[in-house]
Amino acid sequence: MAVTALAAPIRLVVLGVRSMQARSFSSEPSGTGSSAGAIRDAGGAFGKKERAEEERYFRARAEEQLTALKKHHENEIVHHKKEMERLQKEIERHKQAIKQLKQNHDD
Repeated sequence: MAVTALAAPIRLVVLGVRSMQARSFSSEPSGTGSSAGAIRDAGGAFGKKERAEEERYFRARAEEQLTALKKHHENEIVHHKKEMERLQKEIERHKQAIKQLKQNHDD
């Protein structure tokens, strides 16, 4: 159940990274042939400002996504550690049962 709840943010991270890669590695030079808008196409100070704001936005989104992914992995580690402790207790319980059976058999 916890995995399903966390699957959506993971997909967003993957999609965000893929879109950033597609944007960064496109064969078209920045600003030509894209639908960036009239202000960017005009160039000048407003175009530079628009580019800077867009880059700031994408960097912030990438940072948010990486933070969410890190938190998800940390939660997974905590979950698996608890699961390991539970299984270790089960192993000890079974060992004690076997030991008890051997003692009863030897008596």
